[in-house]
This record gives sequence, structure tokens and C-alpha cells, in this order.
Amino acid sequence: MKNIAVKITYDGSSFHGWQRQKNGISVQQTVEEALGEITGEKIAVTGCSRTDAGVHALEYVFNFKTESAVPPDRMWIALNTKLPCSSVAALGSAEVSDGFDARFCAKGKTYVYYIFSGAKRSPFLERYCWHIPRTLSLSDMQKAAKSFEGRHDFAGFVSVGGSQKTTERTVSKCEVYRLPENPDILALEITADAFLYNMVRIITGTVAYVGAGRTNASDIPSIIAACDRSRAGITAPPNGLFLKKVYYENFKLLSED
Repeated sequence: MKNIAVKITYDGSSFHGWQRQKNGISVQQTVEEALGEITGEKIAVTGCSRTDAGVHALEYVFNFKTESAVPPDRMWIALNTKLPCSSVAALGSAEVSDGFDARFCAKGKTYVYYIFSGAKRSPFLERYCWHIPRTLSLSDMQKAAKSFEGRHDFAGFVSVGGSQKTTERTVSKCEVYRLPENPDILALEITADAFLYNMVRIITGTVAYVGAGRTNASDIPSIIAACDRSRAGITAPPNGLFLKKVYYENFKLLSED
């Protein structure tokens, strides 16, 4: 029995999130059914994260056990022949140790959230960005984002329904920048050892409030310390959120190009 890790990318617009659902198609179901066709086995995969409906992934890692004769480093190629190319694609695969678990072996993740600001609208950008129809202060948002760095109790930045045992997390980077190729798009990029349910989207909503002048950047430390969800901003919509990178200590083939 081989343990194979696979790196994929997907457009979450047409999926009901990563995890299997009773009322809609998920990325997990799509991948498991494709692998089942390839291997002739009933496949159960373990994903690195439970992304919500509408959330995308530039890089997502999962692993599964199989007795298939397909070489592990070629599994991703076989998988691409069965996946819907318009929404999900495999990027690489490799055999890993029996104890490798895509979720619990992850040392950290980077998410990026895109905001399209200004009066003009775009049906193309709004598929992958949160449109805010006003000019936002980049400098204020950058100041606000920095306050999230470090070890904090993020109890005020989690939605009801999370299964976390503790709400403390370490954020190593939280920054906001303008995309050089399109100055109307702002990106909030955040890296942490782990994330709470909707944590990135709530942080984004809070930072956006600062950019719009509804909250002061200087208030962010006290908002974090309050551990009160009502003090933070709204939960930003899912369509602007991308899982950008997953980090593993001994699996650089999967986490770095």
C-alpha cells in the first residue's frame, strides 16, 4: 500500500467547498471519483484544509493510500485525464512516508485575498475579487495588517461552527499591497501556523473597514485583545480568497517549485 501526496489547484466557484457535502459537488468528491476511475479502488483522500464554498486554491495538497500500479510521480498526470479541466487540475504527485498526513503534517499556510476597489465594475474581476465601490486607503490598511502579526488569541476572528481546540495562532506575515498589473486590485496576504474558521475573511473585512475609514488602524490591537467577534469587521465574501501555499518540513517537492 502506497501513500501518495498530490498537489492540485482549483477554481472554487462551482464547488461547495473542499469537503464532501450531501447537497452539492465538492472538490474532495471530484478528486476521489477521478482517482477511483484510475485505480479501480474506493479512494478516500485527506486534504490539507477545509476551504469553504466559493474559495479557491492556487496550491492544495492531499494524500491517499492505494495499491495502484500507476507510478506515484505520474499519478498527477493520470489524474488530469479525469478531472474537469475548467475547475481543477493536478500539479504534481509523489510517494510519501506512511505517516504523512496532508492536514496534520502541514507547518503553515499562506492565503491571499483580493479586493477590487473603485466605482467601476468588472464581471471578470468580481468572480475572483471582493468589489468595494470606493477608494480605500492602502497606507491605513497596511498599518492595520501589521497589527495581526505575532502570537495572538484570535477568538474575535472566528465564525460560529469552527472545531478548534484553541483560538491562539501565530501570524508570521500579514501585509497589504497593490497589484502592479492592476492598481485597482489590493491583495491581503497572510501566513500563519494554522487558521481558524473564516479567520482570513474576518481579518480582511476588518482591514477593509480601516481602508474605508470606518475603523482606525490604531484600534486594531485593542480589537484583537478584546476577543469579541462583534468588535471586528464583517466576514468578507468567499470569492476573493485563495489558498496560496502549504508548507511542509520534509516535502519540498510539494510545497515549492
